Amino acid sequence: MKAALALLMLLSAATTAGATSPAPTVDALAHDYLRLSLAMGPHDAAYVDAYYGPKEIQEQAVKAGLSVDDIKVQALALSAALKHQRMPGNEMDALRLRFLQKQTIAMLARIDVVQGRKRSFDQESALIYDVVAPHHDRAHFEAILKKIDALLPGPGTTAERAGAFREQFIIPRDKLEPVFKAAIAGCREQTLKHLKLPANESFDLEFVTDKPWGGYNWYKGNYHSLIQVNVELPIYIDRAIDIGCHEGYPGHHVYNMLLEQHLVNERKWLEYSVYPLFSPQSLVAEGSANYGVELAFPPAERRRFEREVLYPAAGLDPALVEKYEALLKLSGELSYAGNEAARGYLDGTMTREQAIAWLVEVGLSRQDKAEQGIKFYDNLRSYVVNYNVGKDLVKAYVERESQGAASDEEREQKRWKAFETLLSSPRLPGDLKQQP
Repeated sequence: MKAALALLMLLSAATTAGATSPAPTVDALAHDYLRLSLAMGPHDAAYVDAYYGPKEIQEQAVKAGLSVDDIKVQALALSAALKHQRMPGNEMDALRLRFLQKQTIAMLARIDVVQGRKRSFDQESALIYDVVAPHHDRAHFEAILKKIDALLPGPGTTAERAGAFREQFIIPRDKLEPVFKAAIAGCREQTLKHLKLPANESFDLEFVTDKPWGGYNWYKGNYHSLIQVNVELPIYIDRAIDIGCHEGYPGHHVYNMLLEQHLVNERKWLEYSVYPLFSPQSLVAEGSANYGVELAFPPAERRRFEREVLYPAAGLDPALVEKYEALLKLSGELSYAGNEAARGYLDGTMTREQAIAWLVEVGLSRQDKAEQGIKFYDNLRSYVVNYNVGKDLVKAYVERESQGAASDEEREQKRWKAFETLLSSPRLPGDLKQQP
């Protein structure tokens, strides 16, 4: 009641002031967005994924000591002010305004989560990430599992046979560091063929345990990242390129660098120096990082690099690589099985045990990996949609932007150009969707 009354007073004052003073500029509203995003940090440990702007702004935001109710009141007023801004004619300015509008709506939805309000999985993802993942029943996945069943005949369940086959491709623990260093170097080399990166860009690599994720990029600013790889569970050889590209090149490390270079440093749009994890920005970040894997390593090039570089570094025999690649391709079609497990678990239509069983039987996860997946859902909830829905949206956007190429070489150039444009701009999910 107190928060609602304060909001009414705030909006009333803004309306009265509007008769005698000019409306706030987008720059002023952007500063409010930055301040409120940073103010969420003390209340929601995972909210501020990265911040590399002026320290005094963060210190002031934290020192102000805003409660979650206070932040909500001010975010509602900010959302209303952004909604009434006239849409600019300039494309980048229009993208910036829409970014601020959508990011603020997501902030309000995340505040609801922090305050204990429960929405359905789809409602939450729509408000926070601006997408709703498609629904697939078990029959959809069973059709894919039948193909895997035929690929790996023999006794036991499909999950058991797939798991046993994949055991041959686990990177030995003492080989993890050289394999990942080689993989990230390869991802960087492929990226540099197409993108010009800041001369002083760099990253540190760490191996960690006891995390709900497999890999993470902590962007520190000044074109530097800390890339962490969770080695608590066994890591398969194909994950080296996946994580190297996703967390590094041309994924999160490159995305954050290009935003810092083009939006923060060149345009002085300081709001992009903060990355709120629970926002539509994450869909673009995760989607571009996942799509970036196949952009950097088309099938033939990936096969060559893994056989010639990564398999030897890991001490693995590449004799069964074709069959393994076939399994990985089919397993990739099971991606949305994880969304269904998360949806069912968070909506209460699946128990924890049922969700784990689904991930094992339908998603073909290891038991321990499925249990880690539940930890991920507990921590990040509907965030899972960003990986596959995001990849699909980014891929469709890039492919549309690269149409009309006269050759494979020109098509590749256009795809990389569209990808770079996406990573250097304030585009969000709505900007990636094909307009009717």
